[in-house]
Amino acid sequence: MQATPLEELIIEGSEEKVKDYLLNNLSSAKEKTSHGVSPLMLSCYFHRQSITDILIEILDDISLFEASAAGKFDVVAHEVFKFPEKINDYSEDGFTALGLAAYFGREEVARYLVLKGADVNLPSDNGFRVFPLHSAVAGNHTAIARMLIENKAMVNVAQKSGVTPLHSAAQNGNIDIIILLLEKGAAVEARMEGGKLAADLAKEKGFEEIAEILSV
Repeated sequence: MQATPLEELIIEGSEEKVKDYLLNNLSSAKEKTSHGVSPLMLSCYFHRQSITDILIEILDDISLFEASAAGKFDVVAHEVFKFPEKINDYSEDGFTALGLAAYFGREEVARYLVLKGADVNLPSDNGFRVFPLHSAVAGNHTAIARMLIENKAMVNVAQKSGVTPLHSAAQNGNIDIIILLLEKGAAVEARMEGGKLAADLAKEKGFEEIAEILSV
């Protein structure tokens, strides 16, 4: 599928061009992009907050997944109230609402979803096996990672490539998350595909002290 004009403008990041385009092409805000997600979700993935805000303002309704990614707590609460049985459903690209909130650093939304029964140990359904804790750690969202761990998120889960939360935390140099993971039994000896340890990733990024702490 070819990229839509709106999609190209979102990726470009031009707020004014998006506004101008939508004035004459309002229906395009609801058309799926070549990435298989909505324009609103695409703006979240590309971290175009101002464009996300524009799209939210003009759309008459947004999904639980879009609201979770964008941090629209009121919409999330309303959707969960209406359809509590859908809290662990998957988005078009295979992520749960909790996984999206964790990745985009939407702490209030993530806490609410967990409170309402979102499964903290449910991986993505898109072949990558990304757990909410992976998402929080990859995004460097320490508070969300702590909340997930406190709610019994498994710390040694591995994505398809064998990457554990400790691998990601080491690569990011996030000592606070590393400590959280180690306190809950994160395995420093876990190897990702290709054989690399968390310590190897830390060393590659120049985090020598962290690499030493994680050395087996």
